[in-house]
Amino acid sequence: MPIYEYQCQACGNEHEALQKMSAEPLVTCPSCNEPELKKKISAAGFRLKGGGWYETDFKNGNKKNVAGEKSAPAAKTSTAE
Repeated sequence: MPIYEYQCQACGNEHEALQKMSAEPLVTCPSCNEPELKKKISAAGFRLKGGGWYETDFKNGNKKNVAGEKSAPAAKTSTAE
């Protein structure tokens, strides 16, 4: 189950809630009991990588973006005569 972040628009209290993805968002602040909670948008704390995920299985050629794999920088060519 994901952890969602909420912030109360009335008192400014911030808290996290462990909820099912299908659960309705919380609306009542546990601190001031006002119906002013808003769900915050936050980044996921993990990245799916390795064999078996989209980045390695369904991309081809130079499109792969896997951690640890870095393409060599392009060599500069000298045109001085």
